[in-house]
Amino acid sequence: MTLQHATLRQMQIFAAAARTLSFARVAEQFGLTPGAVSFQIKQMEGHCGFPLFERVGRRVVLTEAGSGLLEHASVILKALTDADRRMQSLKDLTGGHVNIGLVSTAKYIVPHMLSRFQADRPGVSVHLQDGNRREVNEAVARGDVDLAIMGRPLEDADVVAEPFAQHPSVIVCAPNHPLADAPKLKLLDLAEEEFVAREQGAGTRAMTESYFQKQGFTPRIVMTSSSNETLKQAVMAGMGIALISRHTISLELGLGMLRVMNVEGLPLMRAWYVAHRRSLPLLPVHARLQDFLLRRGQEIIDELDARHQQMGAARAAG
Repeated sequence: MTLQHATLRQMQIFAAAARTLSFARVAEQFGLTPGAVSFQIKQMEGHCGFPLFERVGRRVVLTEAGSGLLEHASVILKALTDADRRMQSLKDLTGGHVNIGLVSTAKYIVPHMLSRFQADRPGVSVHLQDGNRREVNEAVARGDVDLAIMGRPLEDADVVAEPFAQHPSVIVCAPNHPLADAPKLKLLDLAEEEFVAREQGAGTRAMTESYFQKQGFTPRIVMTSSSNETLKQAVMAGMGIALISRHTISLELGLGMLRVMNVEGLPLMRAWYVAHRRSLPLLPVHARLQDFLLRRGQEIIDELDARHQQMGAARAAG
């Protein structure tokens, strides 16, 4: 026999006896008789093949094998205690860990939501994994993330998704663009303009192509990028105009670094969704975060937008 056949109860009794060196105290602790404790110790000795205790005069001491086994038993029992505390924290929602997948556009709003959530639950840790729409959908399908924040999931995705906030998209230009102050524009008025756009596979790119196709409009795309930041910098540098999520440019609009073009039919209104794999039940902490997003997501976005507008007003006044 080997120690792999030892029971958790035997390990606990041995560890307690090794620390107290008193079978009587261990018997009292576990509600056993001293004879029952001795029997469990004998069982452990049978599993490991060595005596674990010996008598020196009137005292009981650990043998070399007993000291070595105590080191490993302590590690095993501590790991079980830590695991039990972790599970309890999930039940009590005082702790836990959440892996969140998010489309790159969502990184401008999600940290503000998580900050509010963690303020009430500081024991919850979060890992963010961003990517484009296709990559995030694949992460959800594989079960690599607990929750995902994205636009509408792909049609064949095996996910449960609920909308929690509006997601407007607008066409933006540099402040000195000739059409920046135009009171009203039709999409055809932009036929000669150069556009910068997201890469293929991005949700924003799919939305852009769908919208332009329905309008019978073919944009002159002169640059593509996988980064919203690069698109913003390109527009500010005068490389072109862009159809982009308003949530990615809230700060720049507030500070007057970008301008929304007054194009008929815009903004395009979509929705933000919180999603998870249908076949994976949510742990309590995941369900609580999902509920928080559904209840507070739009409010936090509106507050963030108002703050950026106030910053812009203060800057202009100063």
